[in-house]
Amino acid sequence: MASLVEQLRHRVVPAVPVPFGEDGDIDDDLQATYVRWMAQQSVGGVAVWAHTGRGLKLTDEQRERVALAWRTGLGDLSLICGVGVPEAITLPSPPSAATDAVVRSAKSMADLAVRSGADAALAYPPTALAELVDAEDRIVEYHQAIGSSGLPVIAFFLYEAAGGVSYSPGLIERILGLDEVVGIKVATLDSVMTYQDILAVVRRVPGALPVTGEDRFLGYSLMAGAQSALIGIGAAVTDCSATLLQAHADADWRRFHENAAALDEFSRATFVTPLEGYVQRMLWALEADGVLPRPAIDPWCPQLQPHERDRVFDAVRALRSR
Repeated sequence: MASLVEQLRHRVVPAVPVPFGEDGDIDDDLQATYVRWMAQQSVGGVAVWAHTGRGLKLTDEQRERVALAWRTGLGDLSLICGVGVPEAITLPSPPSAATDAVVRSAKSMADLAVRSGADAALAYPPTALAELVDAEDRIVEYHQAIGSSGLPVIAFFLYEAAGGVSYSPGLIERILGLDEVVGIKVATLDSVMTYQDILAVVRRVPGALPVTGEDRFLGYSLMAGAQSALIGIGAAVTDCSATLLQAHADADWRRFHENAAALDEFSRATFVTPLEGYVQRMLWALEADGVLPRPAIDPWCPQLQPHERDRVFDAVRALRSR
């Protein structure tokens, strides 16, 4: 576990999207092209099955295809798999009866990650447990079940509007105190105060790795204490995120501020409402940057206007021309 933490420290871990074709299936050729390109980037690893990779929406067969493609192409880089309750799973009612099903489903997904060559699991927040009287105990149990697969676990604080659970400070400390848990990713989208408060809790737990998931204030999130970044914005123009983290580690503040400003501008074209469209926008950015030789589709993308694609292409050109 210590070696994983050191590989991730001061490094970006792109949460990668899955390129689908117009036939509704994964475009394996495009994915292979993407894997080869990403393997040449200065990253600490790659996260699949995360929200950017539509991990809870894919079938088991699709998840396995994606993970094996990345495992084969990444070499010694870490492969992190998002683990939670797939959307295809029907949970029993009432919510009090859901705990066992949630734990079983997450453990099954973690076991699939192990078989696919994962080095760690990113634990989706278990929203089905959030309203239980003993929710905090059950959420701890959920993280223990994922860790029982043998994978180190990165917990995940995600804002409620995106399907997350507002873990209390005490719960965060309990989760981070588990032997299986090595750190926590924090993604609040637009609440700097919440982010600051959570990082203060993480710093109280010896050895816990604070991981930012803040695509819209990435630079500041590092300044506030994050030591790694598992982010969707790192899926394209990856070198810019990697340079930002290295500049922060080196205390090269001129290079840090230049890259932070550039990525902030890029995020204003990609992480905007409707926010669910960001996955398609990152695929457009990869196309604009020449990584993907033809268009790729996110099947779950909300309706986007044609000018939004132009805006993303313009943002990539502006980033590359600076």
